[in-house]
Amino acid sequence: MEEQLDPFSLVADELSLIGNRLRAMVVAEVPKLASAAEYFFKVGVEGKRFRPTILLLMATALNMPVPRSPPDVAVGTLSTELRTRQQCIAEITEMIHVASLLHDDVLDDAETRRGVRSLNFAMGNKLAVLSGDFLLSRACVALASLKNTEVVSLLAKVVEHLVTGETMQMTTSQDQRLSMEYYMQKTYYKTASLISNSCKAIAVLGGHTAEVAMLAYDYGKNLGLAFQLIDDVLDFTGTSASLGKGPLSDIRHGIITAPILFAIEEFPELRYVVDQGFDKPAHVESALHYLGRSHGIQRTKELAAKHASLACAAIDSLPKSDNEDVLRSRRALLELSHRVITRTK
Repeated sequence: MEEQLDPFSLVADELSLIGNRLRAMVVAEVPKLASAAEYFFKVGVEGKRFRPTILLLMATALNMPVPRSPPDVAVGTLSTELRTRQQCIAEITEMIHVASLLHDDVLDDAETRRGVRSLNFAMGNKLAVLSGDFLLSRACVALASLKNTEVVSLLAKVVEHLVTGETMQMTTSQDQRLSMEYYMQKTYYKTASLISNSCKAIAVLGGHTAEVAMLAYDYGKNLGLAFQLIDDVLDFTGTSASLGKGPLSDIRHGIITAPILFAIEEFPELRYVVDQGFDKPAHVESALHYLGRSHGIQRTKELAAKHASLACAAIDSLPKSDNEDVLRSRRALLELSHRVITRTK
């Protein structure tokens, strides 16, 4: 029986270091902009730091002999310098993530985020948009300091994907709205691209082979997809207190997610309800009625579990190692993929 691993506590010290650095990085000349930019980096509101945790664990999980390690550098200095650079990826990822949340909340007219008032409600849409832009610019400066063109292009692509995914969500035709393929593509852009490309960047900075970098990418991609699919389930089954947003927020915004798409396959008449829109409570009730009779929730959970097991398979395919820290971090990454699909909030 293996010890129960808490992935977050394994990197707790580094997470607080990264938290402090993030707060220092978002200081701005204009006080109003600074207080807006640090809104979600404040202690207590910073969330679980899910993405930085994955990236730090990935950095350790890949901490194995590198094929082209410079022979003349003492291993000690190399590894600490590399670790600092990999921590920088975690900081950049978190800034991009928070910037996208600030922008999304404006687009969605959201009133709360992480259980507190959303920035757009606290300070207005204009400042919220500018704060998101400011965070992205800080992320760019940090990215440039790494002086690695492949890493820069990986994370620049992420920002493009976030915009693409959000635009896909806003500008769907009726057929696209009801296409599972379109929905998964949008989900990759909006949720999974950030974590998959950041994981890949961790491997690239570590000088790993293309194969290892691809396994890191596959882990992040599948974990991200599983995470979002469970989010979609919780939107129907969770309570607003545990989610930090009102339940049914997607459907009320007219966003059709996996549970409804699966339900339509079983009850084609649900498509007519969806086409009517969800402005009227009766339409929401009707959709929930069909969803309840269908296997939509169950099938979404099964799809999430499939992606979680693909994430685990990527970790299991990494080159063998007998280093205890490496093995512990790999177990923690497996544990995270389990937590993603069993979480209730």
